[in-house]
Parts: sequence; structure tokens; C-alpha cells
Amino acid sequence: MTETSVDPGPFRHENTGRNRATLIVVIAVWIAMGLAWQVLDASLILVSLAGFATLPALYDLASGRLSGVEIGSDALSWFSGSRKGEVALHALDHVRLDTRLDFSVRASAVLTNGRKLRLPLESIPPADAFEAALAARGIAVQRHHFSLLG
Repeated sequence: MTETSVDPGPFRHENTGRNRATLIVVIAVWIAMGLAWQVLDASLILVSLAGFATLPALYDLASGRLSGVEIGSDALSWFSGSRKGEVALHALDHVRLDTRLDFSVRASAVLTNGRKLRLPLESIPPADAFEAALAARGIAVQRHHFSLLG
């Protein structure tokens, strides 16, 4: 019996800043700020500072900027707005997935020469799907949970 390898084909994942979760969180924060100002008589300066913290999310909602990652037959590439990056699969030693204390997952492409290329957080697909896609293409993956540095 002969063993044949099946090419899983390209993997592509896209995210957009215009999503329901971001909208719900921004609305909830603005409602909480309004209630704090009106009901609790919070300082307008403090409420305004909290409002400034929502500006990046509002920008993402307004711009609808795309971000994502693609694993082709010869390269791993990523994009986020105008930022782009690519690494040839033959130059890739492994991909490191770090779960942080806030449960976000950071991804780094570690090259054979030891250099690390960090993928933008907003371009990374869900960790389990990304790990499965990498493993299906024979790319080594290292998972590190709740590390403070790395």
C-alpha cells in the first residue's frame, strides 16, 4: 500500500474591523459613560477620557479595514490595512502561538536563522483553526500559554 500526501490547498482568513462585537462593545461603553455622567454625577473629564479609549474601535468600525493571513504552497503572508508581510515556507522554522493573560493569541513566524516576525494581532485567525491549517501543511507550531514575555 502506498502512502500519498494530499495537498490541502491554500488557507485564507480575513477579518474586518466592521463587526458586530466591536459595535456592541462601543455602544455598551458609551451607555455606561452616559449613565455614569447622568446618574452617578461622574466628572465630564473622566467620562471624556473613557470616551477617548473607544476612538480606535470607532475608527475600525468606520474604516472597515481588512486584515488576514494566507498560507499558500510556497509562502505564509499576512496583511493589515497597508501593512503587509510574507515569508517563504522554506525559510520558516516554526510558528509560535503565545496565549496572553487577556486570552488574546499572538503569532510569530520564527525563521531558520532565528529571527522572529510578529504577525499583526488583528490578522490572526482563531488559534485552533490557524494551528490546524499550519499542521496540515507540515509547518511546525509551538504553543505557549500565558507567558508574560516572548
